[in-house]
Amino acid sequence: MSAVLVGFLVYLVVVLLVGAYTYRMNQTQEDFLLAGRRLGPFVATFSERASGESAWLLLGLPAAAMTMGLVEVWTALGSVLGIAFAWWVVAPGLRRESVRLGAITIPDLLARRFGEREARTIRVLASLIVLFFYSFYVAAQFNGAGKVLNVTFGINPVTGMLIGGGVIVLYTMVGGFFAVAYTDFVQAMLMLGTLVVLPLVAMVELSSRDIELVPLLQNTGTLASFTGGKTGVAALAAVLGGLSWGFGYSGQPHTLARFMSLDSEESLRRGQRIAVAWAVPAFVGALMIGFTGVALVSSGQLADSEQLMPHLATELLPAWLAGIFISGAIAAMMSTADSQLLVGTSALAEDVLHRTLNIELSPKQLVQLSRLVTVGLGAIAFGLAINSQELILELVSYAWSGLASAFGPALILTLHWPKTTGRGVVFGMLTGAVTTIIWSNLALNEVVSVRVVSFALAAAAVVLGSLSDRRPHPGRSPE
Repeated sequence: MSAVLVGFLVYLVVVLLVGAYTYRMNQTQEDFLLAGRRLGPFVATFSERASGESAWLLLGLPAAAMTMGLVEVWTALGSVLGIAFAWWVVAPGLRRESVRLGAITIPDLLARRFGEREARTIRVLASLIVLFFYSFYVAAQFNGAGKVLNVTFGINPVTGMLIGGGVIVLYTMVGGFFAVAYTDFVQAMLMLGTLVVLPLVAMVELSSRDIELVPLLQNTGTLASFTGGKTGVAALAAVLGGLSWGFGYSGQPHTLARFMSLDSEESLRRGQRIAVAWAVPAFVGALMIGFTGVALVSSGQLADSEQLMPHLATELLPAWLAGIFISGAIAAMMSTADSQLLVGTSALAEDVLHRTLNIELSPKQLVQLSRLVTVGLGAIAFGLAINSQELILELVSYAWSGLASAFGPALILTLHWPKTTGRGVVFGMLTGAVTTIIWSNLALNEVVSVRVVSFALAAAAVVLGSLSDRRPHPGRSPE
């Protein structure tokens, strides 16, 4: 049995044990969907980082850095700035308002914030947006798990999807937010270890071969250009396109839930520092894996550039350590999929069935309902992963943008602009989601990123919708 397989099997056993251990912690809906707001700074922050960065950070960004070069620095910088903005600007108000209103989901918070007038519309619209984007987002993670297991172990992709998806659904259904948070904690450490150790080993390898990285990049096309070789307006668009990834962190319900789960203001302040301390070496490491790959991987050696990280791990590290780090890539997919699955569950079980349709159940019955919904959504995502691979690949490219623009401007302005109204929130969510879907399919997306356009238009829609609403509206809660 290979070291990689042993490492992966150990990982699967650990996450299932975590799910079993946390089963009895879920006595209420707040426990199942928000860990009873009892998470400390390290668990909550590592969970936020793991769920915020799926396998794209270990596979996608290194591949982009290897093929595109220094222009991908803007993607990393935008992401780190977006993480800091979310923790310092969004998190304090979000935690405070969610506690004050007793809200346990983002749709629930927005609905309660603006009273009964637009509550039903906000809940239904927000839940539809969540379910639409997350169904395909989770399916894409299942699909990615199948591909990695196929490349790593030779397992049939469908079987790989069934294994990865089945484990995710099982521990999420059993342990709820507690299981997701504690498994994410382990996954975040695996991811950070991979992104710190592997590039350092790669740099040592370059030194042993007397290869200087900077001159090498300068002699390889446009890899040493911070604009990808573009000039003028096209160069500005390239820079803004990379930086615009930062918009997403203020509008992803699966990461925002971590802010709401923190047990105190002090934990939040500590979490701010921990999040940035995790993000900086992680994103620098991802870039360095890609840059060193230019020197260490010959042309045609990889069938797919996203195989770079597991290839370097296998070539440069002892088998047992390579096994752990490759398992970390699979863990990254799982950490995102479980969080998204839980958000989809909360949207349907809490926001639609419980709050909108007023289905009254006991606390234990609500938890059981959430578990059934988790299994149902997992089955739907698995079906999509098998039968709609092209559609999944198209949607996952703008799911980040759709969620960011639908919820980011609405939430930021709700927390920081007293004139925000329920009508403005509805206009903003609808504009962000629709613009993402339309703009992503236009040629103009190659000129100006959908992430910039959809976020800007959604913010404008919230402002204009709020200003056009002359009815009395609630002001911002006291700071």
